Amino acid sequence: MISKMPFPTLLVIDMQQAFDDSSWGERNNPGAETRVRELLAGWRDVGAPVIHVRHDSASPSGLFRRGTRAFEFKPEARPLPGEVVLDKRVHSAFIGTDLEERLRNAGADRVVVAGLTTDHCCSTTARMAGNLGFETWFIADATATHARAGFDAETMHQTGLASLDGEFARVMTTADAIQQLHQLVSSPQADPPADIWGTRRRVHRARGL
Repeated sequence: MISKMPFPTLLVIDMQQAFDDSSWGERNNPGAETRVRELLAGWRDVGAPVIHVRHDSASPSGLFRRGTRAFEFKPEARPLPGEVVLDKRVHSAFIGTDLEERLRNAGADRVVVAGLTTDHCCSTTARMAGNLGFETWFIADATATHARAGFDAETMHQTGLASLDGEFARVMTTADAIQQLHQLVSSPQADPPADIWGTRRRVHRARGL
């Protein structure tokens, strides 16, 4: 008997208004928010799992302070009722949260990474996902970053993608990811959508944060 495959889990990383602050400087890919919205629509249309991850500043002077406008999600990436929300304090979405436990309990073997920023929290999460054995799709046009250390934002973005591709993740576009999702949906091996998180589809805040 052929075992069924769960749909890929979309991880939307740090799509928060803190990144609208001008202190970040030059940013590449102004269309990233639109691509994230398209990914969310594609995943929601077929009932595939979505997890939103947001950063909660540990420092009282941090930009991502809970209770501020900067902490809130960007309009393109606001969770729908019942979608999982995990809060993190470090770069990786796996540290200090129950993300791995949720994925393991669901039998998930694929994750899809999109959000902000390419070379910090998205890359760190993708690298750890790959090391933990998950097939990882990293969405090039649904991520973006900023200029750093004398390098322009696009150079930082492309370098980040090149470091991930083929080693920790498969780098692809939004259109490619949605097409592959639809192929999985039509496969006789694909699992039907389900409440795989054990939360009765309620928004969840990570333990201890």
